Amino acid sequence: MKSLPDTGLFKPAPSRTEAKTDMTTRVARQILDLEATARAAKTERLRAARLAQESSTAVAAPKKPARKRQTAKS
Repeated sequence: MKSLPDTGLFKPAPSRTEAKTDMTTRVARQILDLEATARAAKTERLRAARLAQESSTAVAAPKKPARKRQTAKS
């Protein structure tokens, strides 16, 4: 005998505890995704600011270190 295709009509409803844990998991994942997105945006913003600062300071020639003065020996 052939088995009937699973249509999903007779799926058991999750218990009250399972429904709460599913909701908690879904909310926690949303929070983590939002934090990851905010962290990535902040990283990109800071990287752009650092590159802009480095490019503006790279234009000015670095100063050569001053020569040490030699003391006369007695």
